[in-house]
Amino acid sequence: MAKAAISFRVGVPHWLSEVRFGELLALFARHPGVTDEVTFFTSETHAPLPLAEMRRRAEILKERMCEVRKGGWRTGINILATMGHHGENLGNSLTGDYARMTDLAGVVCPGSCCPNDRRFQEGYVAPLYEAMTLAEPDYLWVDDDVRLACHMPIAHACFCDHCLELFRAECGTAYTRDTLKAAFNRGAVSDKLKVRRTWLQHNRNTITNLLGLIERTVHAVRPRLPLGFMDGSRFYEGFDLDSWAAALAGPDAADVYWRPGGGCYEENTPDDFIHKAHEMGRDAAVLPDTVRSIQSEIECFPYERLAKSTQSVAFEAATYVAAGCTGAAYNVLSMYDEPLTEYDSLVARLAATRPFLDRLADLFGRTGPKGIFTGWNKDSFAARNVRQGEWLGDPPAPTPALSHADALFHVGLPVAYRADLAPVVALSGDSVRVLPDDMIRDLFSRGVFLDARALETLNAMGYGDLTGFEIAGQREADTLERLLPHPLNGAYAGRYRDCRQSFMPRNQAAYDLRPRPGAEPLAELVDYRYQTVGACGMGVFENRAGGRICVSGYFPWQGVQNLAKATQMKMVFRWLSRDTLGAYVHSYHRISVWDRTLTDGRHAVALANCYLDPAEQVELMLLTNSVTVRLVDMANRETTVRAAGVDGAYQRFVLPRLAPWQLYLAVTA
Repeated sequence: MAKAAISFRVGVPHWLSEVRFGELLALFARHPGVTDEVTFFTSETHAPLPLAEMRRRAEILKERMCEVRKGGWRTGINILATMGHHGENLGNSLTGDYARMTDLAGVVCPGSCCPNDRRFQEGYVAPLYEAMTLAEPDYLWVDDDVRLACHMPIAHACFCDHCLELFRAECGTAYTRDTLKAAFNRGAVSDKLKVRRTWLQHNRNTITNLLGLIERTVHAVRPRLPLGFMDGSRFYEGFDLDSWAAALAGPDAADVYWRPGGGCYEENTPDDFIHKAHEMGRDAAVLPDTVRSIQSEIECFPYERLAKSTQSVAFEAATYVAAGCTGAAYNVLSMYDEPLTEYDSLVARLAATRPFLDRLADLFGRTGPKGIFTGWNKDSFAARNVRQGEWLGDPPAPTPALSHADALFHVGLPVAYRADLAPVVALSGDSVRVLPDDMIRDLFSRGVFLDARALETLNAMGYGDLTGFEIAGQREADTLERLLPHPLNGAYAGRYRDCRQSFMPRNQAAYDLRPRPGAEPLAELVDYRYQTVGACGMGVFENRAGGRICVSGYFPWQGVQNLAKATQMKMVFRWLSRDTLGAYVHSYHRISVWDRTLTDGRHAVALANCYLDPAEQVELMLLTNSVTVRLVDMANRETTVRAAGVDGAYQRFVLPRLAPWQLYLAVTA
């Protein structure tokens, strides 16, 4: 890609008013190059508006887009509410005898219509998209209301009578909401997983069918008009991004744009930016390579200028490209009809960092980062609360295999979002139940890091001869980990780690492991008198398939950011990979790493200093023969760094000072 795909999403108050629209164009003109596209929201509230109003707005937008093109920008329409986000502005929104989104308890969202209702499809969706297509946009976006979760006040949908009838036709069983809830949550684990996975396929079909209707409607009027879709972490919907992209492309393979998004509206919790980057990286990993424009959603809702600094917005954009996006969609301007002068500094900052985004997008393209994979797949959501509790119940439980290893990615270990780009996989709990058998066996021939619950599950599934360990016992309180003398622990043998079980919720036991022949303990469990209560709390094993295994029975996913544990984990993952991790940060810094091998064989590593202190003397280890790297900051300034030594096949580069919450690019010569 020659440059990043950049757009601004513009709210209704800035295009409905002639005066404000002129100020908008003037803002972009003052900052040349800050954007390529100007995309107009159709509404400012989140329930579908009546067709008559949408047609009136389409006529105005047609004129506005003609003016935008005169300024040299591409322009299009973002349909905010196809089926509706939630109940808002209901007195002025769509009425009619349409089925509404319904949860498993029968609660209805009055502002969201069921996408499987044929009357709604034919009476609203098709004429809405026809009207917007006739406005002659350069592209059309479907917003993220096309989803089946989070339609306030309900969490998961749709269980209306129409959807239950469709599901009966798909699975052959006539469920009521009550009997379906029981099937999701009662009985053998295998039975629960079967019906849950069938429901996820039903959800995939629901989204695919609606997007297919949109494609046919639009392309009947404007063949090959590019269509875009905004998603989030859509695991309840079945995460079928590649099929949804194909539905939007249609039989003529029209261009499809993508916009991963959701959350991070303020900068109160900066770690959320990294979490969102990982979500976007997973999205990009599933999308076909034909989807070239992946514009990360960067949103500042409710658009209070002081809620997010210019630095945070610029950092987000760069970090999301590092994870796999190819550009950004800025939704950062005021939602009020008020002057835009207070946004000049923000737009100026984004214009200044645009060359860095172009450089990242051009260098990375659609290549994915290489490193540690967390074992997720499209059915991961089915494993949520599968042993006990309700699948869709409250309080919400996390989706397995998504974020459990995030702490590892903060201490300098590289992340991968695809199994084929990962020499090591880190598996947690019941997430392994939805992995295919052949995939599990393949992973066990590489490097695998397991927590105790994943070990227990895999052993029960018949893989005990490959794991090297079994659970000997567990302790619910007052347990510490002590590192044993072992080459992987180095100088830190004897160090303790206390994760304070008494502060933790349930299911936080410390597990004593029983090594099988050939397995080696790395740590033991001790009590508060420092007496041994478990001979093996963590250990390593090489199995008959040629794989290397590490099992941790003591808080494997948290409490890993102290010096001894962070260093041990880097050595363990390097051992698991047989020294095939492409890059990692050896020094004790809080840095996130995205490592790529470029088509010409060079290494390109994005590093984010996720700390409020500058990072001094960062030691970047690269699996390369090159003895120089170019380090590029967000101002697109370059520094050449020469290797300071070697460690086996790795070159060691000591980097200049890395500023707080900045992204850097290191490229081998």
